[in-house]
Formats: sequence, structure tokens, C-alpha cells
Amino acid sequence: MFQSALRSSLSLHRSAVSSSLRTQTFRRFLSQESRAKIQAAVTEYPVVLFMKGNPKQPMCGFSRGVVKILSAFDIPPEKFKTYNILEDLELRSGIKEFSDWPTIPQLYVNGEFVGGSDITLSMFQSGELETLLEQHGIIPKESELPSS
Repeated sequence: MFQSALRSSLSLHRSAVSSSLRTQTFRRFLSQESRAKIQAAVTEYPVVLFMKGNPKQPMCGFSRGVVKILSAFDIPPEKFKTYNILEDLELRSGIKEFSDWPTIPQLYVNGEFVGGSDITLSMFQSGELETLLEQHGIIPKESELPSS
């Protein structure tokens, strides 16, 4: 009986240690070089979207949704850049660690992480996204638009 209890206890301990080691083994730490590249990317343009695919051919529904939301604002091309994370595995995993956000797409405005598709949709529906884009001079304020 004692041996059975000891085996069971050792088995649980071994399982916990194995699980802990697996987590540490697969945990990824972004190199300073990769972090610097991503930092440069998010600040290169006022609006940056990391997505699956590209705006003309999104490769997932969430990326498609954010592209549609952003297209509603007619953001000038010189103020908007997208990165296809499917073309670069380093970027695909690195952007998640950089933002501490587990999903794609990821939207940045003026170098600041805004959120993924759910947050972008919520901000769009509430008017917060439009306000944010106006405040940063990415799109003109409604009051500044020429009347027709």
C-alpha cells in the first residue's frame, strides 16, 4: 500500500515537473533584434495592422472584418500599412509576444496597440475608433469635411 501511494505521489510530481518543463521549453522570448524590428514597424505608419493575408485578400474572417472597418474611414494609403503574418513565422509569433495579445489581427494607432478584431469592432460601433483616428490626425474631423 505504501509503495502504491509513493508511486502515485511520484507520478503526480513527475507529471507536474514535466508540464512545467514543457511550458518553459515552448515559451518563446522575443530577441531584442526582433523586438526592435516590430517596434519600427508599428511606428512607421500612423495605422498598422498585422493580419492574416492582405487587405485585398484577407485569409481569415477576423482580418477581413478589421479591414472592412478600417476601409469605412478612407484612411490615406500613406498613413496605413498592413503586414501579412502568414509570410513570416518570426513575425507571427513575435507580434503576439510584443503586444502580449494572443490573436491576430492586431491594430496599432500611432505606435500604440489598440486591440484585436473584437476590440476594434466594439470601438467602431461606439464611435471611439473614429474619435481616435481623428485625434491623431489620421482622418479629418467631421467638422473639417467640406460640406456638399
